[in-house]
Amino acid sequence: MFHWTEFIQQVIESSFIEWMAVLSSVVYVILAARNKILCWAFALISSALYIYICYDYQLYLESGLQTFYFGMAIVGWILWQKTNEDGAKIQQWSLSNHAINIAISSALTLILGFLFSKFTDQANPYVDAFTTCFSLTATYLVTKRILGNWIYWIVIDLISIYLYAGRGLYLSSVLYLLFTILAVVGLIAWQRKFKTQSRC
Repeated sequence: MFHWTEFIQQVIESSFIEWMAVLSSVVYVILAARNKILCWAFALISSALYIYICYDYQLYLESGLQTFYFGMAIVGWILWQKTNEDGAKIQQWSLSNHAINIAISSALTLILGFLFSKFTDQANPYVDAFTTCFSLTATYLVTKRILGNWIYWIVIDLISIYLYAGRGLYLSSVLYLLFTILAVVGLIAWQRKFKTQSRC
């Protein structure tokens, strides 16, 4: 049975490192939703902290994913600096591109989930593989300002709530609930901007 008081107490008792990772992650998503290049600086900070946290809690795929995020934060900063000169336009992927991505990411999820369940002590291998594989593309889509990235993040964030709560990282599970809400906000904001620039 779920106990709110125990859950809140666990959140309060979260480590300082996890609190800093959460706060920098929140700032990153808010700034990304507002299409601000400074978001990538906070992405660097949160990724560096979560590399350590995830490894410490035996979420090895997530730790690897955070390493990827760290690198993509640098790429994102560079790409957004260049596109800012062109008016920072929101782009859109075709349905075929999304279908190909989903097929490839799903196949990789099954392969990585199997390998990590068989050869490591990875916690929740298939769930972690899903969030890892789909996050790779979603992060790339953010760097390219592709509108559909927010739909991926909504699904990924909802599943991540379960993943982190299952390892006792309650503050991070709350973070991903907030991420889900912010992803919806980001989707709406980017859709409005996309429609506005399409009329110009």
